[in-house]
Amino acid sequence: MASAGVRAGLEAAWGGTPRWTRTNHRGAPISLLEGPAVGLGVLAGTAALPAPWRGAATIAGAGGLAFGLVDDLAEDSGRARKGLRGHLGALAHGELTTGGLKLLGIGAVSTVAAALAVGRPTGSRAVWLGDVLTGGALVAVTANLVNLLDLRPGRALKAVWLASLATLPGEGGPAGAVVLGAASAALPADLAERDMLGDGGANALGAVLGVAALAGTGRVGRVGLLAGAVGLTLASERISFSDVIARTPGLRELDAWGRRA
Repeated sequence: MASAGVRAGLEAAWGGTPRWTRTNHRGAPISLLEGPAVGLGVLAGTAALPAPWRGAATIAGAGGLAFGLVDDLAEDSGRARKGLRGHLGALAHGELTTGGLKLLGIGAVSTVAAALAVGRPTGSRAVWLGDVLTGGALVAVTANLVNLLDLRPGRALKAVWLASLATLPGEGGPAGAVVLGAASAALPADLAERDMLGDGGANALGAVLGVAALAGTGRVGRVGLLAGAVGLTLASERISFSDVIARTPGLRELDAWGRRA
């Protein structure tokens, strides 16, 4: 998805080609440059959204991209803590991992984004605060959930594509369309295993998708979506999404569609 000029600029800015190369599930080298390309594309799209969703989506997407890239490029693989439990455990012992920084950073910017979306309190401040915290949590957890799905080519992008379609009929439609467009553009190279989203791209897409969900649902709907996303996140600490998908007809075929044999 990233042009040759964008690739060269990103590689030169931060560590050269090896810094942007990872090993995929087949053991083959793959580029992380899809992540910043997707993130910048999403931010270009959010700039055209109507207020107040323009500010909310831009802040959420920029935070997801920035903190995700820090985790992608600055993580100490020799001391890496994995999963929500690992990063929170490290924080409890006074160790700030790049994953822990990402959790805190995306949580903070998601809360700011939700505050912009909800607007100034017009009634009870307690209700307003509850709306902001619920909305911020929904954006942050959605960003993390998309990242959790980025374990096989095309998987996260297909999930984002389907979820974005669900937002189109409502007020979250414009933000959902931005995510849908970025995911569609990235899918061919992702399926071909030339590029991968990485944390930066996945968190940026997920954060703006969370804003679209926030825009398109009421208070009860947001709580329901948040409960579902939190449940999936906690389940990922104990079960393998890949194993569940492989055992489930329909999901198995959708997951494999378009992927190399």
